[in-house]
Amino acid sequence: MKRIGIIAKKGEPEAIKAIKEFMRLLKGRECKLYVENDVASVLKIDGYPRKKIPSTTDIIVVFGGDGTLLSVTRLVGNSGVPILGVNLGGLGFITELSRDEVRDSIDMVFSEKYFFEERIMLLADVYRGGKKVIQNNAFNDVVLNKSALSRMFEIDIRINNQYVTTFRVDGLIVSTPTGSTGHSLSAGGPIMYPTLESFLMTPICPHTLTSRPIVLPDTFILEAGIKNGEDIYMTLDGQEGFPLKVNDKVRIRKADYKTKFLIVHDRDYFRILRTKLKWGE
Repeated sequence: MKRIGIIAKKGEPEAIKAIKEFMRLLKGRECKLYVENDVASVLKIDGYPRKKIPSTTDIIVVFGGDGTLLSVTRLVGNSGVPILGVNLGGLGFITELSRDEVRDSIDMVFSEKYFFEERIMLLADVYRGGKKVIQNNAFNDVVLNKSALSRMFEIDIRINNQYVTTFRVDGLIVSTPTGSTGHSLSAGGPIMYPTLESFLMTPICPHTLTSRPIVLPDTFILEAGIKNGEDIYMTLDGQEGFPLKVNDKVRIRKADYKTKFLIVHDRDYFRILRTKLKWGE
């Protein structure tokens, strides 16, 4: 771990403070830091474009909340670079460390006392008139949703090119096991253990009560065809959006690569559910 990338939430003073402390703790160790440009300009040091950091580093340390970490998982994509998250936000459901744990974690990383945890990602392809017009990845979920003033719309669902059903809904969520505790959970979907190799389809406010969420094998390909409606968007992890049109087809499948997290402490996932989401209370 001699090449360490540093990415942080933009415009966050606490992130700058935490990074300064992190850099101080690394003094005297054999490593080179690759600090993204926005952070480097505040620190008055040489920086690197955020997009180039995955290809030049052995690990990326992310300072921020879950939203910052989500953006980095999509950035890392198929590069295979492990991510270590330091939570500076509110919930911190995905990020591995609190700010107080950074010092001990540095010692563990340089002593190679860590392991990796891999989680699946999704790929979403949008086809318009038979041609692919966009492809993007998502770590939490791909959501097809209407704008605030739009009415319900209809979606034809096909799995492995076989017709399944037609939903009349406010939207549709396709989530990874990690994303099952996000938007999907609020829409009535189940909690899935984050390292499972499967994904989840959850309709949002379906017209019929029998349209329930379903867990699918990660070998399946799901296709959602827009039958009617207006002002419909596809969003990726709630951070990137793409407008959809009637007759567009969105094909969603497991990506050929996984997100790799560097873990320095044994994680009790059920304790996280209890403390962060108040599960079972």
